[in-house]
Amino acid sequence: MEDIEDAVPAGAPPGFRLPKMTVGIRPRKPTALRNCSPPQPSVSSSINGFSTVPGTQTIYVKTFGCSHNQSDSEYMAGQLSAYGYTISENPEHADVWLINTCTVKSPSQSAMETLIHKGRAAKKPLVVAGCVPQGSKDLKELDGISLIGVQQIDHIVEVVEETLKGHEVRLLKRSLTNQLLYQLPWQIRKNKFVEILPINVGCLGACTYCKTKHARGHLGSYTVSALVDRVKTVIAEGVKEIWLSSEDTGAYGRDIGVSLPILLKALVAELPPDRNTMLRIGMTNPPYILEHLEEIANIMLHPCVYSFLHVPVQSGSDSVLNAMKREYTISEFRFVVDTLMRLVPDMQIATDVICGFPGETKEDFEATINLIKEYKFPHVHISQFYPRPGTPAARMRKVPTSEVKKRSRELTNIFESFTPYVGMEGRIERVWITDSAADGIHLVCTILY
Repeated sequence: MEDIEDAVPAGAPPGFRLPKMTVGIRPRKPTALRNCSPPQPSVSSSINGFSTVPGTQTIYVKTFGCSHNQSDSEYMAGQLSAYGYTISENPEHADVWLINTCTVKSPSQSAMETLIHKGRAAKKPLVVAGCVPQGSKDLKELDGISLIGVQQIDHIVEVVEETLKGHEVRLLKRSLTNQLLYQLPWQIRKNKFVEILPINVGCLGACTYCKTKHARGHLGSYTVSALVDRVKTVIAEGVKEIWLSSEDTGAYGRDIGVSLPILLKALVAELPPDRNTMLRIGMTNPPYILEHLEEIANIMLHPCVYSFLHVPVQSGSDSVLNAMKREYTISEFRFVVDTLMRLVPDMQIATDVICGFPGETKEDFEATINLIKEYKFPHVHISQFYPRPGTPAARMRKVPTSEVKKRSRELTNIFESFTPYVGMEGRIERVWITDSAADGIHLVCTILY
């Protein structure tokens, strides 16, 4: 199928919008293309009860997955709103549903499938974006639905317009890192106080269980100047927290000849000295931060940088890490954690653990338990192993499901027994209030770790 990317001239200006007939589409009815050539919509024109006048419809946006996905959704919502569309959190009253998906775990994909079924039942035009269509475009659940890949989100306006006219659009071609991302007019933040800023796409790893690499691809870093310009803009707009987002923050810049410390120093230089805007560094895997540990620690000592880092360990066993192709050992993980905790006062480390990876023995799992008990991490994201189609781990001999669930429960109980905040009673802390809680009563705030 013709890809819309092929029709974009080099150097297209921000907000460039393609003529409708350059969009690669699959008409659902033989007459659909004849009826829209040349496109002459009128106020009364409609398909399936929806007006085809661009920019007059309401769009429901639902996001699954990580902060990078949330940032992509905010960016797409910003583009759509700039062209006149109304963004809504009410699916019933929306004219089209935009579903941004996650492929990391089976439950996320199952939730997507449930929402798609609801949309079909409600006869809503559907556009599915994100990692699922990019990595698994031939899924049965995606038949007859417009799809847009993670590297094509700057064309969401065209995809929505054609979908509303009854066409099926599929834009999944990979392209180079889109530097126009930070030049386009604006985005709609779900939280006006928090800017989620992707610093790169893709990664350098080849984890045997990971489906995200199939979708996001190889590492592609945004330039330091583009990211600095974005930070300047959002500070001027009143943002209070900037979250750096990435599949692997530590790998930033290796494809363009720079490094994470170079970027962080440039960003920190733009933060206001009154600490009205704080910076949070995103998730990093151990291999690519090892050589920068002391520089990263020095940056975390800056008063406008949170002393917090998410460093996934996944398992306490070297044999399991080797089967996962995680490219580090437990001793290297320990070195990362020990160094940061030694150099940065009140350092907070979050980590991830996968329970029941194929081949994990009771001894392997016991090593994981001992590691978590030793460090008593204040944040541990515990998940059961879910085989993702097309990954090497999906072909490995699995640990029985009942045993996987048992291990997950055991580790969860251990983690919940920790008391990381004992001793804080009576202390006075400066906090950053960025949101209200789901109960509508309490506030969500962050202290300077």
